Amino acid sequence: MVNFAIVGCGHIAKKHAEAIKQVANANLYAVCDTVPERMDDYVKEYGAEAYTDLDRLLADENVHVINICTPSGYHASIAKKAAEAGKHVIVEKPIALTLRDTNDIIEACSRNDVKLSVVHPNRFRPAMIWLKSIMEKGLLGKISHANATVRWNRNQQYYDQAPWRGTKALDGGVLMNQAIHNLDLLVWLMGDVEEVFSMSATRIRNIEAEDVSTGVVRFTTGALGVIEAATTIYPKNLEESISIFGEKGTVIIGGTTANFIEHCQIEGMSQNEIEQIVNEIKENPYGKPGHQCIIEDMIQAIHNDREPIVTGNDGKRALELVLALYKSAETNQPVKLSSLM
Repeated sequence: MVNFAIVGCGHIAKKHAEAIKQVANANLYAVCDTVPERMDDYVKEYGAEAYTDLDRLLADENVHVINICTPSGYHASIAKKAAEAGKHVIVEKPIALTLRDTNDIIEACSRNDVKLSVVHPNRFRPAMIWLKSIMEKGLLGKISHANATVRWNRNQQYYDQAPWRGTKALDGGVLMNQAIHNLDLLVWLMGDVEEVFSMSATRIRNIEAEDVSTGVVRFTTGALGVIEAATTIYPKNLEESISIFGEKGTVIIGGTTANFIEHCQIEGMSQNEIEQIVNEIKENPYGKPGHQCIIEDMIQAIHNDREPIVTGNDGKRALELVLALYKSAETNQPVKLSSLM
């Protein structure tokens, strides 16, 4: 049995608790929050121990894995403390808000020989697993370009729920908070980004960070990409999609949260084959919950002494792309990712 402890009992913590509950050899042993009443439901429903002091939690030898579910600006300090205490770490996206903090997290986990996984659960969606597999097989041929689109709604009430939402110090805007999952998929599928040019704005929401962003990217392969992300879409979430355009095929994964094959044409693949794949995914578009996959993978990584599927460096790659887009928007200049180092 692997004992997990959730730090930060806000909205996303419930997904972690439910994921842990669904895994046979996982146990939600403890929760930690500075506001005691936020932990009440976890104590009652899951039998978790309640801690208001992080240091006391980390001193508990029964805790094996720390799940960090706090506002993003606190990820780094908690992750480093957890690693120093010999605890494995699962950190919600983004891994951190700066590359310095990210590097510190990765180094602390490596130095203390603990596992580090970043929560990018969309990689475990059936459509994305299928798309990754056909790209690895080269079935789309040489890729010309790709599109990553997030057209969602986060109204003012969403941002007003907590003072940290939409701030640059603790949260970030649509790129750092909402679209980073989509950007993780883009890099996972297309490979490293070499250069970006971006424009962003705060058009409608009363927040410090951006509520809309557009950008173009050049991958190290020479392929190009287009990014569009917004939380200004009226009146509700419209779409999230990943589109890949190759010399031998075109695939668009879409829907409100990028779960369905909306278009597929691949050289040498019959219409019947394509329809079978499309229908199979339509019957089970969400698959096993991504957070549950992350929990299961962490347990296997511990038992088999291997890296988790979504590593700290994976989280860093997604963050680098966001930070490059931010820097480009601020300077109105193209930005090479190598300049961020």
